[in-house]
Amino acid sequence: MKNHLDPLNESQVDQFGLASAALLKQSVQNLPVSIKDRLHAARMKALAVRKPEKVRVQKTVFAGFTGNWSPRSSNGVWDTLGWVAPLVVLVFGLIGIAQWQDESRINDIAEVDAALLTDDVPPDAYADSGFMAFLKNGPLSDSEDSASQLTPAK
Repeated sequence: MKNHLDPLNESQVDQFGLASAALLKQSVQNLPVSIKDRLHAARMKALAVRKPEKVRVQKTVFAGFTGNWSPRSSNGVWDTLGWVAPLVVLVFGLIGIAQWQDESRINDIAEVDAALLTDDVPPDAYADSGFMAFLKNGPLSDSEDSASQLTPAK
């Protein structure tokens, strides 16, 4: 935030601040020792309670990478391989997992197709809404079966 004082007043403010600081330093010399000790203890207490300042730390991501691939600087090659090797393993692992999931999905679909084709029920029955209701609700209960067997069919 910029100070709204004109340039002439800023120099006067600076001079006043310097003069005030000089007077305070002079008057501290005249204080009794007990007051100095209490002031020092209060300052230490205030510093202990103060929140720590946020320090911005800037790190380089690839600090060991020198970009020099000559045999003389083998340390740079090993540093580079230190982060490239896990990356390569990760990529190949993800590719392997994707292929395994595709094969698993294909095998599941093949099992369903084989079950449909080898079943006694024709595939057209699965498209019938009444048959789907039968599959959802299950077969008739025992009491309903016995009642239908006792009544003559019309």
